[in-house]
Amino acid sequence: MTNEEPIIRDNRKLDSTGAAREHDSRAAAPADSASSASSASSASAGSPAEAPGLAELKAENAQLADELARANAATYNVNQEYSAYVRRAKENAVAAQQAGVEKVAESLLSVLDDVHLAREHGELDGPFKSVGEKLENTLELGFGLVRYGTVGEEFDPAFHEALMDQPSGEVTVPSIAQVIQPGYRIGEKVLRPARVVVNSPA
Repeated sequence: MTNEEPIIRDNRKLDSTGAAREHDSRAAAPADSASSASSASSASAGSPAEAPGLAELKAENAQLADELARANAATYNVNQEYSAYVRRAKENAVAAQQAGVEKVAESLLSVLDDVHLAREHGELDGPFKSVGEKLENTLELGFGLVRYGTVGEEFDPAFHEALMDQPSGEVTVPSIAQVIQPGYRIGEKVLRPARVVVNSPA
């Protein structure tokens, strides 16, 4: 049997001088641990309370992003519509200008016919010659008016109007034998087809 000395604990709050004793740190440790655990528990309990606010911010941010995307799409559509409108307006303006040029040129075809006939008969001289040539040059260079229709040219119903058709052993395709009245066009737009006599293969 082992002889152990008895352990005597002094639990008095005052020492022999009457002063308060210091608490044993080992005894205070459990209390501190309990306090720390309580604080951690309180902090953990407080975290979930912030989650609803964060979720609301995320939802609001998603809504704003969606609204921004819709606004950008609407702006893009407006820009496309405006660009299409400007393009159509320019095309219409060009078409209207071209129609005006064609109308003016058509009204002058009879004058050009007189100039052409006078030249063929050697009567284009004096002031009339100068005026006639200026008119032809202005319409040709300024507005793109072209006179066409020459003897020997292949007949094309898109540009020629046959007033007479006669067989000929000298041609392999329908060709113009005589120009009764020249044709005029601006670009591919025929203002008046050339009126001609056609030789067809016999």
